[in-house]
Amino acid sequence: MEESDERAAIRDTVREFAAEEIRPVAREADESQSFPEEIWDGLAELDLTALTVPEKYGGYDADPITAAIVNEEVAYGALAVATALSVHSLATSCIAEFGGEDQRERWLPEMADGRPVGAFALSEPHAGSNPAEMSTEARRDSAEETSADPREAEATRDGDEYVINGEKQWITNGQRAGVYILFAKTDRDDPDSVTQFLVPGDVDGLTVGEKEDKLGLRASDTTSLTFDDVRIPAENRLTEEGRGLSAAFHILTGGRIAIAAQSVGLAQAALDEALAYSQEREQFGDPIAEIQSIRHKLAEMATRTKAARLLTRDAARTRHETDGTGALEASMAKYFASETAMFVTNEAVQIHGSYGYVTEGEVERFYRDAKITEIYEGTTEIQKTVIARELLE
Repeated sequence: MEESDERAAIRDTVREFAAEEIRPVAREADESQSFPEEIWDGLAELDLTALTVPEKYGGYDADPITAAIVNEEVAYGALAVATALSVHSLATSCIAEFGGEDQRERWLPEMADGRPVGAFALSEPHAGSNPAEMSTEARRDSAEETSADPREAEATRDGDEYVINGEKQWITNGQRAGVYILFAKTDRDDPDSVTQFLVPGDVDGLTVGEKEDKLGLRASDTTSLTFDDVRIPAENRLTEEGRGLSAAFHILTGGRIAIAAQSVGLAQAALDEALAYSQEREQFGDPIAEIQSIRHKLAEMATRTKAARLLTRDAARTRHETDGTGALEASMAKYFASETAMFVTNEAVQIHGSYGYVTEGEVERFYRDAKITEIYEGTTEIQKTVIARELLE
């Protein structure tokens, strides 16, 4: 699939930034388990934190194909950075697509500039693959009910509130975020009452947990969120009551394309490392690239990576041309690309031998990071379920 001149220019710009700015700090960020904020500022300067923000609010308003290209190139530098960026983009997408004009004007220009950072709060300790089982509740509490003073109630009648209680888990940008897109039930016992809300990060009653100590993606902060009688104005609701899950699935279709693109970027990074090493490392007097078994590994790695890229671009094109649908293609891309990332990074470690098993090089981090692509924003098993459902309907 050919790229337009504009997309090619964006690709080259992001590729250069990933190579010169992201990759050099990736290992240290992984070891210290801290997000490189100077990199975030650089992404903002390139307008990448404005990727899914409409131009009207100071955004880039990228189409799905351009967004996929950006995600791939940023992940080539570091998957942790790409993940943080894509989740921020999920949050801006939710506000742009489901928020009212006041909400868009209040939040999107600042988020386009990179601050506040956005987060997406859907998963719970006991509700991951099936979010309809969530227990977080947002109870409507009118002004009349919260004030004993009739004059005060009258003055605030238009500002009725929701009171939120519950817990969310696996929240990317958890500690960094200044705004959370929260999904909660307006009736805890009704699975069809899931609703989408905008929750500022500084509200009373919100507790952000400690960062999870993860296998990979260690520079990306992942936390829990606890809501204890958190009060937000009713105007912070982003969807009609009961329309939250359909909104989440719509946004996550785009998110799955982003994860597929990131998987491709990670696979390409591992392939490039393996290619370079195989030509430098000598055994029995020749570079190991002369060994047929190594050549076969490289051939399969390259073929799978290109196939994953084509599937991902096709999914992005479908979403672009069908005005935001394309669940089948998105799940196919996410499923195949994430397994490709796992395969290619594993083979890269194998080609490096003992050097691939130590932190001196890059490929052991690639291998650890790759596993999450098969898990978050819908596991491989969920993607297969979606694919089969779409085929059979």
